[in-house]
Amino acid sequence: MTAPDCYACGREAEFGTLPPRERVAFDAHWRVAHAFDTALPGWLVLLPRRHVTAVHDLTDAEAAALGSWQVRLSRALRSVTGCVKTYVIQFAEAEGFAHAHFHIVPRTADLPPEQRGAGIFGLLGRPESERVTADRADQLARSLRDRLGESPLH
Repeated sequence: MTAPDCYACGREAEFGTLPPRERVAFDAHWRVAHAFDTALPGWLVLLPRRHVTAVHDLTDAEAAALGSWQVRLSRALRSVTGCVKTYVIQFAEAEGFAHAHFHIVPRTADLPPEQRGAGIFGLLGRPESERVTADRADQLARSLRDRLGESPLH
């Protein structure tokens, strides 16, 4: 099930042709993408593969896999980026982005205090010149995919 005005559903409809940054990892229920407008390398988005607008609408199977994905992605980010921790954030309120999704965000040791916690969102929606390039996001996607392949889903 997809929604016509939903960004995530539009990308899911193109699943077979998505670049590595849009298909970092996936299973039957979830797809992982690198955020497209961030200045922070490794900012990931975990999305249900069907249209869901609230966590309480996840199926039992989707919910069962959610925690495993969050932990596995956090571990992979730590391994690949060297981050000291990850933030896991979910709002799904922006126009065109009501599809439930989880931000899995690496928090590096050198991140300035004003960009920690909720301040991390200052690194999203950045001008093109400050954003992680498509090539860099694809490189990170491949590194993360390799790291995720080293550990089983469960």
